[in-house]
Amino acid sequence: MLHHEAVPGDATIAATARWSSPPATLSALVVDFVRRHRSAYVSSALMLAAIALLIVWIPRQVGALVDALVTQRLDRPALVWEIGRLLAVGVVVYGLRVAWRLQLFGAAYRMGIELRERLYERLTLQGPRFYQTRRTGDLMALATNDVDAVELAAGEAMLAGFDGTLTLVLVVAAMTLGVDWRLGLVVLIPFPAMALSFWWISRHVHDASREALGAFGSLNDHVQETLSGVRTLRALGLAPNAGARFAGLAQDAAAASLRAQRWEATYEPAVGLTLTSAIVLALGYGGWLVWHGQMSVGQLTSFGMYLGQLIWPMFAAGWVLSLVERGRAAWGRLAPVLAEPLAVDDHGHVDAVRTGPLELQHVGLTYPGQAQPALRNVSMCVEPGHTLGLVGPTGAGKSTILRLLLRQWTPDAGAIAWGGVPLEHHTLQALRQAVAWVPQEPFLFSATVAENIALARPQATRDQVQEAARQACVHDDIERLPNGYDTPVGERGVTLSGGQRQRVAIARALLADAPLLLLDDALSAVDTETESRILQALRRARHGRSVIIVSHRLSTLQDADEIVVLRHGQVSERGSHAALLARAGWYATQWRVQQLEASLDAA
Repeated sequence: MLHHEAVPGDATIAATARWSSPPATLSALVVDFVRRHRSAYVSSALMLAAIALLIVWIPRQVGALVDALVTQRLDRPALVWEIGRLLAVGVVVYGLRVAWRLQLFGAAYRMGIELRERLYERLTLQGPRFYQTRRTGDLMALATNDVDAVELAAGEAMLAGFDGTLTLVLVVAAMTLGVDWRLGLVVLIPFPAMALSFWWISRHVHDASREALGAFGSLNDHVQETLSGVRTLRALGLAPNAGARFAGLAQDAAAASLRAQRWEATYEPAVGLTLTSAIVLALGYGGWLVWHGQMSVGQLTSFGMYLGQLIWPMFAAGWVLSLVERGRAAWGRLAPVLAEPLAVDDHGHVDAVRTGPLELQHVGLTYPGQAQPALRNVSMCVEPGHTLGLVGPTGAGKSTILRLLLRQWTPDAGAIAWGGVPLEHHTLQALRQAVAWVPQEPFLFSATVAENIALARPQATRDQVQEAARQACVHDDIERLPNGYDTPVGERGVTLSGGQRQRVAIARALLADAPLLLLDDALSAVDTETESRILQALRRARHGRSVIIVSHRLSTLQDADEIVVLRHGQVSERGSHAALLARAGWYATQWRVQQLEASLDAA
């Protein structure tokens, strides 16, 4: 895969750079989001306030209507008029409820979009160090379940909390100040106990939600890993074991979600007990007041309606706390990923790579957690239009050099310069547009063969795509596919053989026409005859392009301008193919062994 296609474009990188670090808490995130989308939230809040005032007006009006009917002070036309007014207010309340939900959810969905974009941008800019410690399935779960939980906390929870609080204040004020303050204070006696139970329940909801999100992440990771390696599992007869593990993880995820739901369900009994106690107190003390003539039947009716209106604020409190605790648990998982520092910071200012020699000067690197350095005091130079071969035993540091050139890692010692400009002075976008990289295991996308080859140059014509395929010796193979260049290759190129995937990736690199081509053992899956044809095509199509080839097959490097032998992270030999054979060192020994193996295979 072309490496520069694995990172976002200039606008994406710039947007990510402007966003310094995520807020430390969910409340800070919500405050920042509301500040930037204040118009939607303010309009929703005003509509909720209007709704609260109207629904508080309705019981008072019904109470007055009841008293007028009891005292026979209301004729039929007046009764019809009053009922019509109540119905009109109900229609207005309905319209306002629809309107505030449209406003609110539109804003809340934008938060989900923003979080997913920021998470995606961060993930695309991270290097190998990050993905060595993170699971792909869990990262996918962050972009789905966790973002949804944060979105609900910033949207529904916030406005429902505002609506419930405002309604509670207005209803309690109407009960105590508008009807009877004594009865209002009596029915509020159970509420402190409800608040205490809500505090206790919310702590358990937070812990249970965090466990449920983590369990879903583990399940998601297992599914992703199993589907990616399904052919290997079948070949080794491990499908039943994978299925058993999936069943266990699914059961754990279901149990964790059930625990969270159980704790969330305990809000309702707390509300029910509080409301029942309030109703009993209201009926008992209110009836006593009516019996003694200190309250009218209409006033008690209004008070009863107000008490019924307290159902929503009480249930809203439990619902809001549940959403907030779930959102806090999700943000506790999202924030560390969004705040994870990049393996290589993009602080460069050079927007274009200048043609010139590529130099490594006394470069050293030790991977985190490793005692031995991967590279020590490595120096080499690749002139424009030249080919450099890198060979050596497994673990000698060959691929590490390519990672340094791609700026996936930064050297601990020494310096790397291209055209006289230090590598870190280039922007990552400029550097990676100037490099075409073909790894040993290339990645193909779920697209057609032509689209995969033209990945770096989407505007390329079909003739240009076919010419690149011919140079990579894969044109004839493509023509034999059911739909030729328009044949979908499946996920990760599953419909193609290993050698075909490598050659499609080489065609993609050739079509990119970048000034530096990196081949990391990219011919390991092709036969020697095809390898020879590809190398000849590379020499013809080089046109000033520098090429670095990593290979265990020494025949690949016979025509390289210089070959560097790495052992234990250091340069042990260097020179042309003929010079290294004359030196009778490691390279010469390996050459004789490989030639002997080739002769035995031919026999």
